[in-house]
Amino acid sequence: MHLIAARRTLTASAALGLALTSAPAVAQPQSAVPTNTAVKVTLIVNGPDGRLFRGKVKTKGHDVTTATGGTHRCDGTNGGAHPTAVPTPTAALDDAARKRQFTWDGAWYASFDDFSVDSIKNVSGGGAAYWNISVNGTSTPVGGCQFKLNAGDKVAFTWTAF
Repeated sequence: MHLIAARRTLTASAALGLALTSAPAVAQPQSAVPTNTAVKVTLIVNGPDGRLFRGKVKTKGHDVTTATGGTHRCDGTNGGAHPTAVPTPTAALDDAARKRQFTWDGAWYASFDDFSVDSIKNVSGGGAAYWNISVNGTSTPVGGCQFKLNAGDKVAFTWTAF
């Protein structure tokens, strides 16, 4: 009797082992897809007297340094806008300026956790105008370090009189 019970246990254990080794692996949760993958966008800068820049820019969120504002992150996490870093309009402007060797400057506002763009290619808004940021023809509802860009977006910085 003990021999029959031992065989059944051994047979059941072997069958269970075979089933477990031949069963498909259970899918493990994948790590989150990186959201700060570089994207290519079209950047346009329109000054008071016409176009100052137009070109394709490959960008992702990163730290930005300006003469007036210092160095701060500009990766979409600003102001809690996104939980992880993403490409942003101001980062795209910064990448274009570094690659194409033109200047831009902006003050840092800790209360907004963002830069204001004050001048591009030495064109300042002064007290009469500001640099409006739009993506795909619509003004951004948040700052340029908070808005998420997607591949193919058309980003415009436009000198806009008050």
